[in-house]
Amino acid sequence: MNQSARIRVGTRGSDLALYQANATEGLLRQLFPDHEIERVIIKTTGDKRTDVALSEVAKADGGLDKGVFTKELEMALDAGEIDIAVHSLKDVPTVLAERFSIAGVLPRAGVRDCLVTRSNEPWQDLPAGARIGTSSVRRAKQLQWLRPDWQIRDLRGNVPTRLQRLADGTGYDAIMLAEAGLDRLGFLHESDLALHYHLLDVEVFFPAAGQGAIGLEIRSADAAMRACCEAISHQETMTCVSAEREFLRLLDGGCHTPVGVFCHLHGRVLQMKARVFPEEGGAPRSAAVSGDASSPHEVAASLFEQLVWKRQKEFVIW
Repeated sequence: MNQSARIRVGTRGSDLALYQANATEGLLRQLFPDHEIERVIIKTTGDKRTDVALSEVAKADGGLDKGVFTKELEMALDAGEIDIAVHSLKDVPTVLAERFSIAGVLPRAGVRDCLVTRSNEPWQDLPAGARIGTSSVRRAKQLQWLRPDWQIRDLRGNVPTRLQRLADGTGYDAIMLAEAGLDRLGFLHESDLALHYHLLDVEVFFPAAGQGAIGLEIRSADAAMRACCEAISHQETMTCVSAEREFLRLLDGGCHTPVGVFCHLHGRVLQMKARVFPEEGGAPRSAAVSGDASSPHEVAASLFEQLVWKRQKEFVIW
């Protein structure tokens, strides 16, 4: 088999990343049965550095505050060691170097955040002083806003490790994870751990841009891989995540910025909402718009303008 009939898929090595790689490889094999699909597992900065908070990992490594789960995969793309990098899209920096592109996305899973507890009581009934574990600045800001009486503690590790730490009762009364990861790994359906999963409505707890989506990154000039990714890409998901990521770009935000944003697609109408937390603290600002689903970037620009107008009206600088 010649070189052109091989597709090398790059992925991290966690259980969730391997699930995402399996899903990608399965679709590629269905549509391109004459291609050899090869998997390449790569350890990223975020995987190596579990000794500091996620928002500080890249700084501790001497780099930028973005791309801690993608940098090494992009290096492999640059070196020609892989052809497609498979990511949790919410981990991908908003602005990519011109030589890279998100060429496709798989059908989106649930976008909600999940508060996992050892008690089956309503999540709102967790007492004052409850210790909540998360590695996400966005989740921490929303938790502090909704329940300022809770203690927010940093929590690192893959999904099974985090759940086990909660089940063991070592340092946390609850933890926050994404619905998509829990669902893909089977924890929402059955688990040996005596834990309870509280899915939070998106209107209460805004998800991250791209949450629940699997993104496929390629070298921008690689027309063959672009065609492969576009062939397996899910258009409705691409429409929504394109709008969400464009909103973050306009806001000059990244995957560690405390912003919640999500879209709903109703036929040809794209509805979009965002919640932005000011850097100086205080209550967040929210806005909602709707527009033509064929122009997701224009919908994102409209949402951004709504928030800018609110900022100017309140004479507050973010």
